Amino acid sequence: MDTRKLGSTGPTVSALGLGLMGMSDLYGAADEAESIATIHAALDAGVTLLDTGDFYGMGHNEMLLRDALRGRNRDDVVISVKFGSLRDPEGGWLGSDVRPAAIKNFLAYTLRRLGTDHVDIYRPSRIHSDVPVEDVVGTLGELVTAGYVRHVGLSEVGAETLRRAHKVHPISDLQIEYSLISRGIESEILPVARELGVGVTAYGVLSRGLISGHWSAQRTTAPTDFRTHLPRFTGENLDRNLALVEQLRTIAEARGVTVAQIAIAWVLGRGVDVVPLIGARRRDRLTEALGAARVDLTEADLAAIEAAVPADAVAGTRYDAAHMAILDSERP
Repeated sequence: MDTRKLGSTGPTVSALGLGLMGMSDLYGAADEAESIATIHAALDAGVTLLDTGDFYGMGHNEMLLRDALRGRNRDDVVISVKFGSLRDPEGGWLGSDVRPAAIKNFLAYTLRRLGTDHVDIYRPSRIHSDVPVEDVVGTLGELVTAGYVRHVGLSEVGAETLRRAHKVHPISDLQIEYSLISRGIESEILPVARELGVGVTAYGVLSRGLISGHWSAQRTTAPTDFRTHLPRFTGENLDRNLALVEQLRTIAEARGVTVAQIAIAWVLGRGVDVVPLIGARRRDRLTEALGAARVDLTEADLAAIEAAVPADAVAGTRYDAAHMAILDSERP
């Protein structure tokens, strides 16, 4: 596994990271034993970046990671944790809390659940308009000084917020959705991140399975699968988006690779400062995704991909209207 450095101040990590959210939440039921086996397989393959959130399964995801790392060398992995999103007992969403006292409280519980004395990258899942980003990052800087956090990250913020945050404390990386059909960061956010020396950890590189090559219009989802409510997965939008996938499949088959592999390879090729997060929940999907690291896209491949899936071809927004309205990264 090749490695990449997260920005000018962040840690060196594997070129592909593993996102753990789906092992606990939002994509329907997952098998815990298979989840742990998948984490082990990723570690054995050289994956060092493990991404979780304290609100994934209301703490379950962190405890799952703790169990998976038992018997392993803690210092061999880089644990990235998101905090701030609030849940209710039924799993509903109650907004976010990024006040300084709340940040310290969230971290205390995270350290206990993970069974570690520090988090390698700690980041708010969303920036709340009522709390200036300077206060958030200032508090995170204090936690770095105290030794509880190694690096400060952000998630889904726009270019101006990123600039303001970076003035308070160096930001290692910005976690944000980036894929063949989610390219909004290219116009302003990505150039500013590069100007500041901030890395990018790209989630949703397969658009939550939509462009994996495994989704179909006939697929049914569990009531707890939040993709049921996403605009890109519904009605005519789904049909139009799956048509794009079939165009991508033609290119992938000509190269002797899968749709998922060519989609991940495209994100890998956007720059050495971009680290894609794989959301595999099973070992077979992990093996497929890791194969993307061996796919070298030629200029002809890239031109064919751009023609098959133009930057503005996707139908539907990333989230529903209510969620899009609170994303700092989507503000004009």
